[in-house]
Amino acid sequence: MDYDDWKITVPEEICGDSLWMMKAYRLSLFLVDVGWQDVTKIIKDLRTRSLADQMYRSLGSICANIAEGYSRGSSRDRARFYEYALGSAREARGWYFQCKHVLGENFTSHRLKLLTQIIRLLLTMVPQQRGRVLYEHASAYGMNDEEEPQGD
Repeated sequence: MDYDDWKITVPEEICGDSLWMMKAYRLSLFLVDVGWQDVTKIIKDLRTRSLADQMYRSLGSICANIAEGYSRGSSRDRARFYEYALGSAREARGWYFQCKHVLGENFTSHRLKLLTQIIRLLLTMVPQQRGRVLYEHASAYGMNDEEEPQGD
């Protein structure tokens, strides 16, 4: 499913909320939605059946923690939930990598790029809330923050 096509299917109750303005939230909600089909495919292969549940829970945790953090009153609380979302995004990226043989190169690459984009956004959001820089080793993710995800 294409991101732009997906956006028009999101109900007003969700996209009318101020949380919708947060790009990391929109991307994570898109990812959990397309992740549904991925998990449906992964669960059919006995070798990856146990990974399917873990992957889908980590995907859901990304947008849930962003929403929870966004709703917190203090910067410290927001940062803590954004860090949880960051951990879940990295976890999901690992699950996708492990399922690459079932999903195929194109699907896996798309999902990994999308997760990396979310991770980069969260790596910016956490220090903004904490008022200090989060230490990260330099990584060449090779994705422009302005890029929108494409369909499969």
